[in-house]
Formats: sequence, structure tokens, C-alpha cells
Amino acid sequence: MKATIQTQGRQFTVEEGDILKINQFTDTEPGSTVDIEDVLMVHDGKEAKFGAPIVEGAKVTATVLESKKDKKVIVFKKKRRKGYTRRKGHRQQVSVIKIESIQS
Repeated sequence: MKATIQTQGRQFTVEEGDILKINQFTDTEPGSTVDIEDVLMVHDGKEAKFGAPIVEGAKVTATVLESKKDKKVIVFKKKRRKGYTRRKGHRQQVSVIKIESIQS
């Protein structure tokens, strides 16, 4: 069974057992369960259900495996011939989740 979900402004197509890195869920600890109810499409192998915009009664259950910081992204600015350079780094907080079940 496959589903397309929307969480934190991004869309993912997932199956049971998939592992995703997404922006960190607030107030969650490793081992806690998260219900994602913004399901845009569910496909069970025979037929697909499309929502307008959300499929009614569908939900995806996921378990938070860990919360950590992602890789560092370097932001570099430069203006040529002016002697202006700026270098900054940013590390995004992410949650690693595992899709446990898809209910349609």
C-alpha cells in the first residue's frame, strides 16, 4: 500500500517500512508515535483514492526513531571587487521517522 502525505509543507510518497528525514516534530521524543492525517492519495495495488485535497478517514502512523541535526549548509555571499565576503553555516533540526501503517 502506498500513500502520498503532506507534512510541514512538503509532500512524500511512502510505503510501510520507509524511513524519512523530515523537519523536526515539536514535543516528540525517540520512540513516540506520530499520526499524519494530511493524506493526499492512497493506492492499495488495485485502485487509487484521491482527495480533494485530503482523503477522508485516511491516516499514516509513524514512529520517531531519532531527533538530530542535519548536515551543515554553507551560505556564502560575495561582492566582487569590493572586499565583501560573508560565510555562514546552518544545521537544520530533523526527525528520522519510520512509517508503521497506512490506513485508508
